[in-house]
Amino acid sequence: MQLEFIKPQGIKLPNKLFKILNAALRTQQIDVEASQALTFNYRDPDYSAEYGGYHPVEIRIEHSQSRWQLIYMTDFSYQGHPFAELAKEIDICFKRLRLTTLFGREHCAIANYQFINTFICNFIEYHAMDAFEVSIEIG
Repeated sequence: MQLEFIKPQGIKLPNKLFKILNAALRTQQIDVEASQALTFNYRDPDYSAEYGGYHPVEIRIEHSQSRWQLIYMTDFSYQGHPFAELAKEIDICFKRLRLTTLFGREHCAIANYQFINTFICNFIEYHAMDAFEVSIEIG
């Protein structure tokens, strides 16, 4: 099954991102018919506060008017010492077109398109390098 997406207004996203989400659904054989929302979790199993690695990324989509809409894409990183915890480093809210960074600064996503594009293109490249394991939560 191929999901159809509502593209966010004012910000152009690479089609490869949508292909990655569809491929994950096919691989995991998720039944999306009864689902109203899906959360994709991309994790590097070797990522740690001590040794680094690829940051975990979470992407949420919701069903809307027979198509799917990106809600958010969040990058997490370990923060703090000596007891590091995962914290949101980059959070893109596609519904409100807002970008929030680690230190709580909120920005207009459209005005920060180049930053967002670089972040998403990096995610796509890391995915192509098989840096992540993916799991999908329904609900």
